[in-house]
Amino acid sequence: METLQATFFLFVFVPLVNPAPPLQQESLQFYEYDTDVSMGSLTQQDYEMQSKDIRKDGTNVSLDTSLMLQSDDSQLDVPATKDTNLPTCLLCVCLSGSVYCEEIDIEAVPPLPKETAYLYARFNKIKRIAASDFADITTLRRIDFSGNRIEEIEDGAFSKLLLLEELSLAENQLVKLPVLPPKLTTLNANQNRIKSRGIKANAFKKLTNLAYLYLGHNALESVPLNLPESLRILHLQYNNITTITDDTFCKSNNTRYIRTWMDEIRMEGNPIVLAKHVSAFSCLRMLPVGTYY
Repeated sequence: METLQATFFLFVFVPLVNPAPPLQQESLQFYEYDTDVSMGSLTQQDYEMQSKDIRKDGTNVSLDTSLMLQSDDSQLDVPATKDTNLPTCLLCVCLSGSVYCEEIDIEAVPPLPKETAYLYARFNKIKRIAASDFADITTLRRIDFSGNRIEEIEDGAFSKLLLLEELSLAENQLVKLPVLPPKLTTLNANQNRIKSRGIKANAFKKLTNLAYLYLGHNALESVPLNLPESLRILHLQYNNITTITDDTFCKSNNTRYIRTWMDEIRMEGNPIVLAKHVSAFSCLRMLPVGTYY
């Protein structure tokens, strides 16, 4: 009889014990900056590989371990050196050809692994980009420096980046644009201090792949010259543009000329009445966005 009572006791009380909650793993959070530069399929593939191991200095380290190292304040005291990739990949996340150095308060471009194709260094304190920063990294295809304090980009900083397609310099303190690489498809320089004299007359002429050009919220007095035929989106809103000529978008000597690829021009927030320059838009499939009265 005593044995039966003990068994009954266990049967009643064991189900009342609440199971421990499952461990919830916090996912990586990445930023999307505005809608000007979209996140391409290659970047999405980088994000989907979060579960794969990260190679660091010949040792496999899981992504969770990498994040712990990244968030460890003691690692921020490790000086970056060009002799090894290890310090950069402790401060940042190095993942399958991509380097994520976002919101870690770096003041200069860190040394990058030579196979780097995508660099995301948004929301830091970088003030200057030197020509030596990318001298040996010819594999770069996308660079994002949004939200830094960049005032100067040294001549030739991007001259060797023959594969670079997307460049974001938005939300910085630039007064002029650097020489741009030839295969560029997207340039985002919104919210800087760029004036018309800070853009060379032929800055965009040879960029035959350039499709998206964002120069909104700057200090431009005129529309940049020699815009390439490949251009689809042009943002010039909230500058100081006061005049437009018949050759700004069209060709005054060719009345049959049509800009086939141009889909959008934004010019709102400029001190110009667009209705006074109707002939300047005769080659466009749609009128620019802006003030007409």
